[in-house]
Amino acid sequence: MEVDIEQSWNSLLKDEFEKPYFKELVRFVRAEYTANTCYPKGQLIFNAFNQCPVEKTKVVIIGQDPYHGENQANGLCFSVNDGIAHPPSLQNIFKELMNDLNISYPLSGNLEPWAAQGVLLLNATLTVRAHQAGSHQNKGWETFTDDVISRLSDKRTNLIFLLWGGFARKKVKLIDTSKHKILSSGHPSPLSANRGYWFGNKHFSKTNSLLEQADQTPIDWKLT
Repeated sequence: MEVDIEQSWNSLLKDEFEKPYFKELVRFVRAEYTANTCYPKGQLIFNAFNQCPVEKTKVVIIGQDPYHGENQANGLCFSVNDGIAHPPSLQNIFKELMNDLNISYPLSGNLEPWAAQGVLLLNATLTVRAHQAGSHQNKGWETFTDDVISRLSDKRTNLIFLLWGGFARKKVKLIDTSKHKILSSGHPSPLSANRGYWFGNKHFSKTNSLLEQADQTPIDWKLT
């Protein structure tokens, strides 16, 4: 079936789009968007892929669900649209960014500049009903995004996977650790961060060090 997704991802995933579970997922999502308010906007469901082609991907950050508040989600995990207040997890990401790299706290929570440099900001579930966290889980998205991770692991080398929290760390089974690097820590949510499992992980500087070791251009993590 035809899916509106960036060409390199379409080439990598086109056989997945023909599987029965994915066709059923599409039917579910279309019905949900028709009957309810859902996020992100329809044209942004595959934004993580459209912003970061396969061959440009260097770093993968795995989230769980899109934000379910009005006008928050923009299809990139942990990211919000310009002008939107930063959710608690994103605040803690930026606090660690400040401490790790000695840079200013960003004004915008839009992480598109990261995606443009090769950071795939992938949620495990790509859609959600407004104000109902987890409402589109176990409908097929996780099967799809697990396949994305597996195929990236198979087709690429020297990727860096940032696995934040128990949910993301379970994805390690999909990654060939002989070909790729993994950095894991607690989740940036207040519950985890305030217990000491997030702050001080220095994942941003560590990622750049690993990229440089692999003769790749480091990420400019600074946002405006």
